[in-house]
Amino acid sequence: MTPAPMAISSASSTVALPEYLEKTYWWAYTHPNAVRVFERQWLVNLILWGNFAKLRDLALDEMGDTINGHVLQVACVYGNFTEHVLRRLGPQGHLSVIDVAPVQITNLHNKIGPQKQVSIFQQDSTALQFADASQDTVVLFFLLHEQPLEVRQKTVAEAMRVTKPGGKIVFVDYHRPRASSPFRYLMVPILTTLEPFAMDLWRGQISDWLPAHCQQLPLDKQTYFGGLYQKVVIQR
Repeated sequence: MTPAPMAISSASSTVALPEYLEKTYWWAYTHPNAVRVFERQWLVNLILWGNFAKLRDLALDEMGDTINGHVLQVACVYGNFTEHVLRRLGPQGHLSVIDVAPVQITNLHNKIGPQKQVSIFQQDSTALQFADASQDTVVLFFLLHEQPLEVRQKTVAEAMRVTKPGGKIVFVDYHRPRASSPFRYLMVPILTTLEPFAMDLWRGQISDWLPAHCQQLPLDKQTYFGGLYQKVVIQR
């Protein structure tokens, strides 16, 4: 098996929780009780209106049935997303997962147990401690909608930086539904109350947040469930 790309472990560095995360999402991600509440497969599926498995598999299919390269998952994910990545790892595959919240790191360790082909680090998505062009695929599954604009831009830039030429950056997230979709109206009070940064994905495009030198890269965008969700794949 090829060695994992070098990264600095949380054991050798302290990463501060971002202010926006503690202030806005303490109830969902940083409080110890958050994991007890939200780490339920049926609940994460309900939050996504029954679309979790479909959206998960859309992201995974971009990596192939068998993954033999280096994959970076930016942020831990409630539900079985990471477990399904592991099922696809081939003998030369390696998964690195980062998250800024210690409770999420602990939760992921508890979920998957010891895994030879997995490295888990406490890192901030705006300052990834991976070498340039070290990852074959970088996946951001429902992360961008949780970040304010300046954080989101840095996260996207870092994802682009660590992806190898020819590699993929895969985004799955919210999107503005079609006018005919009832979710165009139902989701507004939900998102504005619980996910205050999510409406940015209704008003803009993920391509808007790419660094200037990446604006011309090949990009494929697909929408699902009446346009409420999107998958954007950028070829580095």
